[in-house]
Amino acid sequence: MTRTPLVAASLIRPLVEPHLPEWIEPHWFMAKEEAMELAPKAEIGWFDMYDKAEMFETISAATNLKWLNSIYAGVDGMPLEQLRAQGTVVTNGVGINAITIAEYVVMGMLNIAKGYAQVMEAAQRKEWLLDSPGKMELFESKALLLGYGAIGKLIEARLLAFGVEVTKVRRTPGPDTLTPDQWRGKLKEFDWVILAVPATPETDGMIGADELAAMKDTASLVNIARGTVVDQDALTQALEDKTIASAWLDVTEPEPLPADHPLWDLPNAHISMHLSGRAQTRMFERSAARFIENLGRYHKGEALQPQVNLDLGY
Repeated sequence: MTRTPLVAASLIRPLVEPHLPEWIEPHWFMAKEEAMELAPKAEIGWFDMYDKAEMFETISAATNLKWLNSIYAGVDGMPLEQLRAQGTVVTNGVGINAITIAEYVVMGMLNIAKGYAQVMEAAQRKEWLLDSPGKMELFESKALLLGYGAIGKLIEARLLAFGVEVTKVRRTPGPDTLTPDQWRGKLKEFDWVILAVPATPETDGMIGADELAAMKDTASLVNIARGTVVDQDALTQALEDKTIASAWLDVTEPEPLPADHPLWDLPNAHISMHLSGRAQTRMFERSAARFIENLGRYHKGEALQPQVNLDLGY
């Protein structure tokens, strides 16, 4: 029986190997050098690496790749043009961390609304506060949600339970919806602007000085998308000038954020170090289960899920 070569990182091996069908010929790598050597053999590949430049180089060497799987939702670190030319199907980790990221958004908003950073600072000083430093309620506040994929949908559901009025931005018109050409003109109406969009050329720098100036001075920006979605210099200036009230930033550009970056010292900048997707224990378990399900589909010639649109980049 001819077996199909799979090349994947050893990190996922304990969760995947016991469930591999006989028609798979697995090859596991520990380091980039091993991955580069094995990559040309791969018909199916799982080349996730923390260093995106190394990941790009490794995938580029996988010239016989028919299916590329990734635990990452974003496709930065992938040679999209090459994959498109090869006819490679790409499945990603969209939705794998959606629950914990949506919970992080609510946590961030509650922290800002209740001034909880100041509460914790007072607790460290052993100072008993007589009044709350934050008096905002999420109830009946208004949120603009940019990005309505798996994460965006879960954010909306959780915020609706708090009584937040959620308006999403979508290409398709509908109830409580603004189209991509409408939302900038409505920014003044919202208490929260939440970014959950994919990182694409279209979304790069979509929040800049003009957008920040158009927001309420009592509004807060919440970014769990990518640091590149926001003009970080413009945001730093807006926070310094109190053009907006605050920002909850799970993502920055670059990452890690340099220790001397002014955002660290701004009391209205809340930086959560890209931990939102890591604040759970089931990421690898869920991703492995999805991969095994897709192996069955692959063998039957069925469509793999979820597939990345290589033209759109998500």
